[in-house]
Amino acid sequence: MTGMILDGVLMMLLVAALGYGVRLERKLTALREGQQAFASAVTDLNAAAGRAEAALASLRASGQETDLLHDRIIKAREVKAQLETLIARGPAPAPIAEPVKEAPPARAAAPAPAAPPQDDERAARMAALAERIQGLSAPSRGRAPGGSNVAAILGAMTANQSAKQSLNRARRSLDEDLFAA
Repeated sequence: MTGMILDGVLMMLLVAALGYGVRLERKLTALREGQQAFASAVTDLNAAAGRAEAALASLRASGQETDLLHDRIIKAREVKAQLETLIARGPAPAPIAEPVKEAPPARAAAPAPAAPPQDDERAARMAALAERIQGLSAPSRGRAPGGSNVAAILGAMTANQSAKQSLNRARRSLDEDLFAA
């Protein structure tokens, strides 16, 4: 009888060990799933850190482009001021009046207004300047010194526009990188 009691106690212990093993297996399965989720979270974090590094590099490049753009704007303003000074000091717009000389009947009617010619002359000079900048007419050779400034202003304006476009592309790229996640 003692043998049967011992066998019963042994069976009870085996059933308890089996229940404990099942419970332990469930906990280990949950731990493995948590470990896999943690590994994927670490991978995602690593990818986000890489994107942040790329965004910072892009931001630094944008900062450098901004500095370059600022320098170009300052130079363009200086050239603009020089050009305005040259226009103000420039001689009367004789080359603009030359095409009018070719048409004598129109010239005969022009001397009547005496007071507004300054406004007309200034408007004509500004129109000639706009044509030069846009490249619609070739600059005359006998014009005021500083004709090369027009080309410099046009070059500065073109460089300014391309720098703005580059800066806008960098900003869009930075925004996409920052808000992608």
